[in-house]
Amino acid sequence: MDEPFNSEQNQFEQTSSPGSFPPKPIVEERSRNSLTRSLMSLFIYALLFYLLFDRNIVYIAAVLVVIILHEMGHFLFMKLFNYSNVKIFIIPLLGALTTGKKQQVSQWQLSLIILAGPLPGILIGCLLFWFNKEWHNETVSMLSKTFLVINVLNCLPFFPLDGGRLIETLFFKENYVIRLVFGMISIVALTFLFIFMFNPILLIIPVMIGLELYNENKHQKIRDYLKQERINYHTDYAGLPDKDYWLIRDCLIFSFPKKYIGITAGRYEYSVIEPVIVQQITSVLQVNLKPDLTIFKRLLVLILYIASFFGPILLVLLNQ
Repeated sequence: MDEPFNSEQNQFEQTSSPGSFPPKPIVEERSRNSLTRSLMSLFIYALLFYLLFDRNIVYIAAVLVVIILHEMGHFLFMKLFNYSNVKIFIIPLLGALTTGKKQQVSQWQLSLIILAGPLPGILIGCLLFWFNKEWHNETVSMLSKTFLVINVLNCLPFFPLDGGRLIETLFFKENYVIRLVFGMISIVALTFLFIFMFNPILLIIPVMIGLELYNENKHQKIRDYLKQERINYHTDYAGLPDKDYWLIRDCLIFSFPKKYIGITAGRYEYSVIEPVIVQQITSVLQVNLKPDLTIFKRLLVLILYIASFFGPILLVLLNQ
């Protein structure tokens, strides 16, 4: 850990006393309004797309259908593998993401969850493209291209696209240094890609990746300190002891002094922004990744990934 962090920790030890840790905040899952929020986000996505890019209602509907089917693939496989609190978030103009919780994560299952997003859409797009050689229908042609373009782009090997997440899961999920380098490469690659696509709004994605890498760097330093102090961070929030909650909370205050200005480390009182702090502590905690990918399974996943990326390209080129 950095030296300033250690000195501040000594200051914390002087202001606290054993047995003075209050209960950690209770986290309530908010699932009742998730569907309403998703539908509202979907409406905002369609409206902004209509106002800023394309006023073709049929095309906008096609884009939304492709995005929903893509995320439903992730959603259904998460449910299949017993993830809890599985939700779909629609991000206006940028896309969508599916989240879920599970403390013991299988590398094999995670690979299938990632593939379950783009693979069905690519298969649908290829089938529509193939059948439309006889139909010659402009709407079907547009729909097949939409399925293929969105899902194939999502297979690019850059984080946070599905292709990048799959490569990370297969080879270096638990290697922080390689993940950091991979994130930087992704920022550069996606920046050039979005400039080439003449879509400046999408440049917010590399910016968000940069902020995430900055936060993750801070979180990794906290984990290094926790490991040194033999504090278990390979647990979920429910299994986190009250003492460890407040210790990690102090680490966050030391690491992000501007974000938590006015909050004093070692003073164990709930803040008005405690829900935000809980989210940050949850980000510091890590799941247990089960390395259960045999050579055969890894090879199978790679074949499916390569076929998903290059198959549609070859199909289009051979039928031009």
